Amino acid sequence: MDQLKSKKLDRLAKVQGHLKKMAENELAITTRERNELAEKIDTLTGYLTSLDPLHQQMLKHYASRHGRLTSRDVRLEAIQQAQETQILKETKKGERLEEKRDSARADELRVREDNSVYELIDLQMSLKDSSLQQG
Repeated sequence: MDQLKSKKLDRLAKVQGHLKKMAENELAITTRERNELAEKIDTLTGYLTSLDPLHQQMLKHYASRHGRLTSRDVRLEAIQQAQETQILKETKKGERLEEKRDSARADELRVREDNSVYELIDLQMSLKDSSLQQG
């Protein structure tokens, strides 16, 4: 039964590692999206401050778009922070599972060693009993 415990904990630790990788991938996607959004906002800011007559005619449209992009960036920032927190949680869970797995393995090894000693003692006792019966 104890051997099953370390194997189960090992599987759980591997699953936890996959969950952490998934969270890291989601964070990478969000970060990339925020970077692309920042470039769009920078470009749009350049248009808003431009003295070009074409851009001056589009100021209302640019301002509206700038507001929407900024709002999206704020939402993405909140999502990014939540994802970073999730990664920390998944990392801590994984570390705890690995510690429990290692502890279970050590316990299993100790039980096997104890059983080996008991078997040797039983063997010696049975040899003494048989030699006493013969002698």
